[in-house]
Amino acid sequence: MKINRLVLSLYLFLIFCIVSCAANIEVRKKQEEASRNLGEAYMQQGDFSSALRELLKAEKIYSKDPLLQNDLGLAYMAKDRLDLAITHFKKAVKLKPDYAPAKNNLGTAYVAKREWDMAISCFKEIIDDVLYATPHYPLTNLGWAYYNKQEYELAEKYYRDALNLEPNFVIALRGLGQTYIAMERAADAVAMLEKAVKNYPRSAESYFYLARAYSLSGEYKKAISAYNKVIELAPDSAIARAAEKKVEKISKSR
Repeated sequence: MKINRLVLSLYLFLIFCIVSCAANIEVRKKQEEASRNLGEAYMQQGDFSSALRELLKAEKIYSKDPLLQNDLGLAYMAKDRLDLAITHFKKAVKLKPDYAPAKNNLGTAYVAKREWDMAISCFKEIIDDVLYATPHYPLTNLGWAYYNKQEYELAEKYYRDALNLEPNFVIALRGLGQTYIAMERAADAVAMLEKAVKNYPRSAESYFYLARAYSLSGEYKKAISAYNKVIELAPDSAIARAAEKKVEKISKSR
């Protein structure tokens, strides 16, 4: 009888410990979520130092939240701490293997490090994920990675795949235009880049590559006009200074 009572007491004590531990974890999760939400708010304001402070506080409370680890990766990327960003994106994916946005962010971090093959591996894992709401992002990123590997046919393929899903996605339009410039397909480059500036007329970068496409096709007057648009949209910037040099070079050669 005494042994049975002892066993029952131990059993009840274990149940109490399990319930208390579970309740404690839930409290910690709520505290972590509050700090994470505040960190995300700071990121939306562009205050990445304050965001990082809150996110690291959240991690000390409860570190097994994949959303938190993804946020930490984004904050470190914004501060150009790419190795730390990669570490946290990997943690997010380990905690939630089907977390497609974190995989895309991991690939983007590898792109920033110019580790093209690692980036490609990440993006290819998610392009066929039917639950991923924005597959045109990793498709466009694949186009950019292959463009930088100078594998232009593959770059064209993935940019076109992205545009089949989002025909007016300006980053894919501009990337495909750049690819056609590299392939010396001037008419195709002009068509893509004219569409890019039509859909996003405030993009100095798109006008810069459109000017290059016009130059490649021998339309120098249009090229000068597009370069001048770059200068107008982004005065005193590096791309504006590059545009000024291009205008000067074209003017001297004519």
